[in-house]
Amino acid sequence: MDASCRLSPEQEQEIYQLHDNDPSDPGYRKFLSKLTEPLLDRLPSGASGLDFGCGPGPALAQMLETEGMAVSLYDPYFYPSAVALNQTYDFITCTEVVEHLYAPAGVFRDLDRMLRPGGWLGVMTCFQTDDDRFDNWHYRRDPTHVVFYRESTFKLLADRFGWELEIPRKDVALFRKPA
Repeated sequence: MDASCRLSPEQEQEIYQLHDNDPSDPGYRKFLSKLTEPLLDRLPSGASGLDFGCGPGPALAQMLETEGMAVSLYDPYFYPSAVALNQTYDFITCTEVVEHLYAPAGVFRDLDRMLRPGGWLGVMTCFQTDDDRFDNWHYRRDPTHVVFYRESTFKLLADRFGWELEIPRKDVALFRKPA
């Protein structure tokens, strides 16, 4: 999205506060399980991770902690922890986050820096698949969504960082940093 069309940080935060991401909502937890289930299948017991862009109600972190994982939180509006960004992790999750990034290349570089060798980066976002329907696509109409990804975009990211890529489910990309 062109910078002139972007919302101010205050406008963005107002929209994020309208999201109903209740950690106790079974429907929301089921939605997040699209990422947690395949990720948990690949993680060793007791792995430590970062929920990057966790939002005001870190449901994903709670779900992973229930499975014995240690999870740190980071969100620029709700959990702005510089300490969390200066650690390394066995896994990092980004659920419904990467479409909000104004400088995605730099963020993916930072995520790579924080990911330990052999670690996993789990990304969940609605993949852009149909150019003919883009103008009316519901996901594009969210004013906080400023960048969109195709499966081929994730393949390019994997190649750029030397990661292995798996697409275990619709709208989920799992990257593994070589050990």
